[in-house]
Amino acid sequence: MPSSEFVLITILACGLATWLSRILPFVFLKKFNLSEGVLEFLSFVPVAIMSGLWFSSLFVQHLGHLPSLNVGNLLASLPTVIAAILSKSLLVTVLVGVISLGLLNLFLAH
Repeated sequence: MPSSEFVLITILACGLATWLSRILPFVFLKKFNLSEGVLEFLSFVPVAIMSGLWFSSLFVQHLGHLPSLNVGNLLASLPTVIAAILSKSLLVTVLVGVISLGLLNLFLAH
């Protein structure tokens, strides 16, 4: 098998695995009635994941030392958090975050 075919098959297989890992839980959970407590617990999962991702991007790990603050990401997160609170829209939040980080990188890099 030539290399390009192997790469194409690998990309397709990875895409299928990603798609299945996101779709199958919905298919299986659709058949069950979950208790109110489980549904309430699951409502906090996106908040926990986003908080973990946000905090991990705010700090830079240095082996053998305490982590340091990533000032660029902190500055970009300020308008993003404000946009999230005001709009309560994921699209607006992501757009404000990407634009603010892009502008900071543009102006702080030079």
